[in-house]
Amino acid sequence: MRIAVVADIHGNLRALEAVVADLRGQAPDLVVNLGDSASGPLEAAATIERLDDLGWPTVRGNHDRYLLEEDEADLGDWDADALPQLEKRHLAWLALLPPTLVIGDAFLCHGAPRSDETYLTEHVANHAMVLRPAFEIRAMVETVSEPLVLCGHTHLPRVATVPDGPTIVNPGSVGIQAFADDVPAPHVVETGSPHARYAVIDQRRQGLDVQIRAVAYDWEAAAAVARARGRADWAHALTTGTAAR
Repeated sequence: MRIAVVADIHGNLRALEAVVADLRGQAPDLVVNLGDSASGPLEAAATIERLDDLGWPTVRGNHDRYLLEEDEADLGDWDADALPQLEKRHLAWLALLPPTLVIGDAFLCHGAPRSDETYLTEHVANHAMVLRPAFEIRAMVETVSEPLVLCGHTHLPRVATVPDGPTIVNPGSVGIQAFADDVPAPHVVETGSPHARYAVIDQRRQGLDVQIRAVAYDWEAAAAVARARGRADWAHALTTGTAAR
């Protein structure tokens, strides 16, 4: 079976459409979405409408949850950028998303199995993202019985294995390849190029083959939208894959 995995689209419809086009050549049996679909200054409503048409199994991300649960005055800037674009029908679509899913041998979550705000395979050290020790990752997935865990949230593609535990695949982000954050401590996330990322997983007798796809799209046009909406930081990240400093 071939599974394609997308995550962290963040309203970047151009990147999503490029991934959809690339998927035609990959011919997956199933495509799943790990959440954070709309938050950001780009095209939140149109992205939700496209995902609704595609009908991919989707879990709720932490930013999806914030858009539903937080008071407007308390929203962070990414969510505050997205919320004015969304109508009740878009929020209703987000409200139907489960926090986790099990599909066959795969456990789907946004961040970690028990928290959509937690980085599963990385932690913050010296303002950067560092791979967690295997024993920490193993403890975080101890409630999962499936041999494959699919997670997003970090925006960094990763394949990790732990002794006596599942294989963990993070497809990276479709929509935004760099950002700076203050939670859980100040840090930056950077992939180093603006390509949209997703993963293709083949289940074979000898184990899993995992391919991280990096797809070109019109990121200059996406950056122009970000600039027009006062988000020079997004424009920089969209065109370089690095965080503005």
